[in-house]
Amino acid sequence: MTTEQGLRAYIGSFTQAGGAGITTAALDPETGALTPLHTTAEVANPSFLAPSRDRRRLYAVSEIEHGAAAAFTLTPDGPRLLAPPVPVGGASPTHLTLAAGHLVTANYTSGSVSTLPIGPDGTLGGPAAVLAHHGSGPDPERQKTPHAHSVYAAPGGTRLLSADLGTDSLRSCSLDPVTGMTQIRDEVRLRPGSGPRHLAFHPGGGHVYVVNELAPALTRCRWDAEHGTLTPLGETALFADGDQPGDPGAEPCHPSAAVVSPDGRFLWTAVRGRDRICVHALDVSGAELTPVTSVSCGGSWPRDLAMHPTGRFLYAANERSGDITWFTVDHATGVPTRTGSMPAPAASCVVFA
Repeated sequence: MTTEQGLRAYIGSFTQAGGAGITTAALDPETGALTPLHTTAEVANPSFLAPSRDRRRLYAVSEIEHGAAAAFTLTPDGPRLLAPPVPVGGASPTHLTLAAGHLVTANYTSGSVSTLPIGPDGTLGGPAAVLAHHGSGPDPERQKTPHAHSVYAAPGGTRLLSADLGTDSLRSCSLDPVTGMTQIRDEVRLRPGSGPRHLAFHPGGGHVYVVNELAPALTRCRWDAEHGTLTPLGETALFADGDQPGDPGAEPCHPSAAVVSPDGRFLWTAVRGRDRICVHALDVSGAELTPVTSVSCGGSWPRDLAMHPTGRFLYAANERSGDITWFTVDHATGVPTRTGSMPAPAASCVVFA
């Protein structure tokens, strides 16, 4: 049995909107099809998930006012909660990553990043070390205060990158593996009102692509891993010339997430409001993006995208239509073709382990 054949999919959701919590699904390695197996509803609003590198543990945020995070052990019968959820010291954690023996969350409402130690048995310790963001943006409704929307472990594991929608900025932080304390080493301001939401790294490690939610576009950045600095290179439109992104009057265009192919040739971005997945071709260096086309996400309000490790299949978590739709990706063009879907009420993310 290969690694890919042993994979399962884990789907996070909003329990307050009717989601099942965490859904475990079998994954067909030949077709990419998902088949639901189990649900785990022990944590409220497990909206984002992160598996451990050894695929033995699964971690989840609890996106509630008094935010928390939880650790699960992965069993044949689905995730099993290791201990009660641990407070993260921030409100509405929306995203998480694992780095240097710690779990790190981005807390949207409180505008902060929190760090919790992971014990030898996989459980989370505390109290959380909290790094508060400061600043604001020009949008009077969305940017009065900081809103840390995502946090990522940079390739190499010595730096963290966080995107703050409220301050139009990206922060590069160092993480002390002993104390769990984080320190801002570099802060890059993007175009005012852009609202950076999520990031995607090029597999070569030298470039980062920023998904802007409020002024829909992708910002290309050069990433200097040695010094932990980002240099914006410019913005790229989401849609190709002549592409028809649905009814422009239906709802505002809010990009949500992006993924890059394992070979670094293509990037896909989910766009809520238009219910599309945009396809971009990348040059050899990863510095330039070219819009190719867009396709339907297969549902409504695609909140997250995930790619099968082989690069053959792409998955969209469609929150409002309550499903996970999967696509077969054309190796030559990068264009995804819808292959199937599985019900998943209030779906918010998909990960594989």
